[in-house]
Amino acid sequence: MEETVRWHDLRELEIEGKGWMDTASFYDRLPARAQGVVREPVWDLSRHSAGLCARFVTDAPAIQARWTLTAQSLAMPHMPATGVSGLDLYARTETGAWRWLAVGVPQTFPTSQVQLVTGLPPGRREYLLYLPLYNGVSAVEIGLPPDCTLEKAPPRPSGRRRPLVFYGTSITQGGCASRPGMVHTALLGRWLDCPVINLGFSGNGKMEPAITELMAELDAAAFVIDCLPNMASQEVAERTVPLVQTLRRARPAAPIVLVEDRSYTNAFFLDSVRQRNLDSRAALRAAHGELLAQGLGDLHYLPGEELLGGDDEGTVDSSHPTDLGFMRQARAFLPLLQRLI
Repeated sequence: MEETVRWHDLRELEIEGKGWMDTASFYDRLPARAQGVVREPVWDLSRHSAGLCARFVTDAPAIQARWTLTAQSLAMPHMPATGVSGLDLYARTETGAWRWLAVGVPQTFPTSQVQLVTGLPPGRREYLLYLPLYNGVSAVEIGLPPDCTLEKAPPRPSGRRRPLVFYGTSITQGGCASRPGMVHTALLGRWLDCPVINLGFSGNGKMEPAITELMAELDAAAFVIDCLPNMASQEVAERTVPLVQTLRRARPAAPIVLVEDRSYTNAFFLDSVRQRNLDSRAALRAAHGELLAQGLGDLHYLPGEELLGGDDEGTVDSSHPTDLGFMRQARAFLPLLQRLI
């Protein structure tokens, strides 16, 4: 019987978003040596493939995908399966821009196989495939007609090789984007044409020394610290200065960005949540001022009031962004990051 599709292991390509190669499973986000060093919830979340992606070039008129998930829950009550456990495919146009092309909808556990796209016009072009945000993968394959080629993508036209490193919470990890390519970290990666490492840990972005020490190993274009949604003001006051000092000692030339928490979208009526925003921001501003007084350079600050826009329509639950919220957040980050990298 004539072969109709040839399967290619994604590991044949260069996987972006991996900060460490010495991982327990290939698609983990932290090195194996982090187990027992970081808290157990952080370790478990680090096995989600948030932010991992692969760029490749093919002349195929059709592209299939087959992937095997590690967790049986494909979706969450407030986040669809396409974002939690799906794949997301983009193509680069002749002008260099990325355009969305197809989403891989997970159908079954553990393995799904889907036709991502068919009927593509003739020619070789570059593609970008994002992996699930809130699930892990043990295997990912790309299926092409047997007479078609698959190659690693060339260096980015921008020439940017060093990654932006984001450390944060469920929002950084991608909750509650409809697709893996819609989280603000992915949007910024496409807009700035640079690799991104996503160190978002749902409910567990707490500026912890164990994560800080690991981050300091990374040769980052910039570090973005966006942990306030998971921290009380006292924790912010205690942990911000040591975190920045650790990164600066290890990476004296890397810009560091401190990000205020986004405003809860129901804070207009609820004093308690509005006060939580105000208290954590005051603590972060004080830490920022202390670091500047110490003479620490290339330290930047991003206010949170307008991260989700001004109309309170950017979240699913007052906290986690919709795709609209992520788009607004990415636009708020963009001018500063453009200057820094």
